[in-house]
Amino acid sequence: MAETVSPSTPALLASLDPLLREWLPRQRWFAGKGSPVTGFSPVAETELLPSDGRLGLHHLLVRAHQPPAPAEAGDCYQLLIGVREALPPRLAPALIGHLADGPLAGHTVYDALYDPRPAEVLLEALRSRARIGGLRFERDPGQEIRDGLVARLMTAEQSNSSVVYGDTFILKLLRRVVPGVNPDLEIPLALAREGCARVPAPTAWLRAELADGPDEPYVLAVLQPFVQGATDGWELALRELAKGEDFAAEARALGRATAEVHTALARVLPTVTLGHPQLEPMVAGMTERLAAAVQAVPALRPYEEGLRSAYTALADLASEGRTWTAQRVHGDLHLGQCLRAPSGEWSLIDFEGEPARPLAERRMPQPPVRDIAAMLRSFDYAAHSVTPAAPGWARRCRAAYCSGYAETTGVDPRTDPVLLRAYETDKAVYEVVYEARHRPDWLPVPLSAVRRLATPDPT
Repeated sequence: MAETVSPSTPALLASLDPLLREWLPRQRWFAGKGSPVTGFSPVAETELLPSDGRLGLHHLLVRAHQPPAPAEAGDCYQLLIGVREALPPRLAPALIGHLADGPLAGHTVYDALYDPRPAEVLLEALRSRARIGGLRFERDPGQEIRDGLVARLMTAEQSNSSVVYGDTFILKLLRRVVPGVNPDLEIPLALAREGCARVPAPTAWLRAELADGPDEPYVLAVLQPFVQGATDGWELALRELAKGEDFAAEARALGRATAEVHTALARVLPTVTLGHPQLEPMVAGMTERLAAAVQAVPALRPYEEGLRSAYTALADLASEGRTWTAQRVHGDLHLGQCLRAPSGEWSLIDFEGEPARPLAERRMPQPPVRDIAAMLRSFDYAAHSVTPAAPGWARRCRAAYCSGYAETTGVDPRTDPVLLRAYETDKAVYEVVYEARHRPDWLPVPLSAVRRLATPDPT
């Protein structure tokens, strides 16, 4: 299948280059913050609306080059570039810049997802299963996509972008893309086949198949039903905290929902047994991350030995012959990845995993406790987001969540404290580095967990 790269692609990207160097690093989903963009190279360009009229739309896959990485290793980004002669005031936040030269000289370019019309072009292409150049718009034939749905961009996204269509569908457009099977499509499709209602089933998706590119296609976007009136778990938790309300019942229900997803994933996708040979490199990775974190954040030094003991305790158990089951998991679970419908039912969303991790790593089977540890940390974050902090609230939520999980699986995560402590420690160490770099005011939150986890018995 041929890739569509118009004859003007090099000239178009050359004219966009100086504008994108300024605009791209300011986007919340740009992964290369802290290092300047020195240039771009084209991966693919497809014209979705001709630019010779009032409105044009170009779909670009571009590789951003940043030192010290070699040119071929630059991150690939998906851009939807809108083209207008002049930008109306309502689209001012979407502005990329004004082109002085190149094939679109004299026009203004902007992030087209802010504009309902270009966003609706994407939905129509998915509805009609269009094939435009190397872009493959595909959908589940059993689900209907009606036309006439008005698009609006959600502004609270971070690592990607989402558009809601008439409170019926939500399109998640991946920004930093890599070729291969993306878990954000793979896992919801598998769970839909299994009949797991805790995850919205994909309605449609967009892939790019490039003739001169990698053997595997890029997954670029996923369309799913929009849970109307739903509240994400983070917002709901903060609301209850502000009112002084207990959240234990919701945490228990969320534990049951997580367990149902884990149980379904274990049925539909392969599981593996982790023994000493498999645990050894996992523990080594945790230890290496701790060492790097201590170098980056000196405040960790007093706790380094105690934190490392969480990993050595796990290695000791494995060396004694203990084994664990690993399976596909969410990979980046926290309260913000959970939706509570008006009916009270919880859903889990965003199965992409940690975007900074390699795709192969994100698709590896993991002990389910990895997700559980991450959610326990999320309760802690919520409790420390209010003044004064509410550590008792977090303890009750953590206990209720584990109890709810046990109600479904028959196994309470707290009955394996060594494994749970190791994964929670790894997560807290990651949080310390993140907060030190990006939100220093939040650094006391993971450091309070570090002090607890550095003790031999964190319970």
